[in-house]
Amino acid sequence: MENYKIGTKCLQAGYSPKNGEPRQIPIYQSTTFKYDTSEDMGKLFDLEASGYFYSRLQNPTNDCVAARIAALEGGSAAMLTSSGQAASFYSIFNIASCGDHIVSSSAIYGGTYNLFAVTMKRMGIEFTFVKPDCSDEELEKAFRPNTKAVFGETIANPALDVLDIEKFANAAHAHGVPLIIDNTFATPINCRPFEWGADIVTHSTTKYMDGHASGVGGCIVDSGKFDWTKYPDKFPGLCTPDDSYHGVTYTERFGLEGAYITKATAQLMRDFGSIQSPQNAYLVGLGLESLELRMKRHCENAQAVAEYVKNHEKIEWVRYCGLPEDKYYELGRKYLPNGSCGVISFGVKGGRKAAETFMKNLKLASIETHVADSKTCCLHPASATHRQMNDDELRAAGVSPDLIRFSCGIEDKDDIIADIEQALESI
Repeated sequence: MENYKIGTKCLQAGYSPKNGEPRQIPIYQSTTFKYDTSEDMGKLFDLEASGYFYSRLQNPTNDCVAARIAALEGGSAAMLTSSGQAASFYSIFNIASCGDHIVSSSAIYGGTYNLFAVTMKRMGIEFTFVKPDCSDEELEKAFRPNTKAVFGETIANPALDVLDIEKFANAAHAHGVPLIIDNTFATPINCRPFEWGADIVTHSTTKYMDGHASGVGGCIVDSGKFDWTKYPDKFPGLCTPDDSYHGVTYTERFGLEGAYITKATAQLMRDFGSIQSPQNAYLVGLGLESLELRMKRHCENAQAVAEYVKNHEKIEWVRYCGLPEDKYYELGRKYLPNGSCGVISFGVKGGRKAAETFMKNLKLASIETHVADSKTCCLHPASATHRQMNDDELRAAGVSPDLIRFSCGIEDKDDIIADIEQALESI
């Protein structure tokens, strides 16, 4: 399987049916699993045997889909979560606790920013936000002795900044902490962050992986390469005995390739229960089968739309790293040589009022909080996903009042452009 091309892995990875077994991943729609003896089940609770006993922790359908995503990213292990937000939370809370500190790019999804800056701050975890294009010196100053991780997005939602993954990875590793990358917009089809030094990858599977707006979900993938044992004082949860599991030490029992995901599953999922439903996991598995094909069309359409709006008299600015004049064009060529995503951002002349008029007159594209699926949709983030931010926070996140996030679906690009054209005429 490791030698297969990524398009083949989209279809074949994670599930290999045996003679007479279902060709498609089965939906194990069951809360519990039967065992012959208490001793058999006890081995599962002691983490001495692999298997399933309650779907709040693990489910066979979920594990097959998680294994497919891990294969696409080139990781050692993965787990599904109930949403992308849950994946972002678990990815950090698995290695950080009250009194710890995280360095994060400021150009991230508004919901993630609020999770970090408000909710997790109440839990005693403090975040320092740096611009994605900050200097090496500015990035270095953000670290503290209690820093436990660095977080960023491959392509920021909705600002579309492209993160210099190598720079952030090098800084993280110099301080003995992992780099966590949200790879939702690029998907492993267009970028594999582990190949550039990232250690953990998260996804909102709700977006391109599902592809059809049919189910909410998330995923965490571990590269299995970060050596937690070099920093036992920094990561005691992985390197010292867990009293809630009879003193198991995750790095000793499961090695570097399994410690992080096993702890997240056995401990965090046990206690928080943000499991993805087997039905939604099944839908993600179906979506993954066409992921490579769809991403090519998304990128083709977005490139055409970006080239159209950049020359329109009613457009103030446009952001898409596929445009040679874009500030992230060179980083895009480095990390995203085969295309970035189907999302572009642009501003309509006339500011917020003009943007609202434009959106009201769209016919093919729909106004949704969603993004990155097969149908074209758009959003005014300052009024929706980022509305909790003040103006300074919006600017720090790369969001302006006139910004429109336009997600190109896989319809015919001429129809998408025609819809934009008639909506602009209404201004």
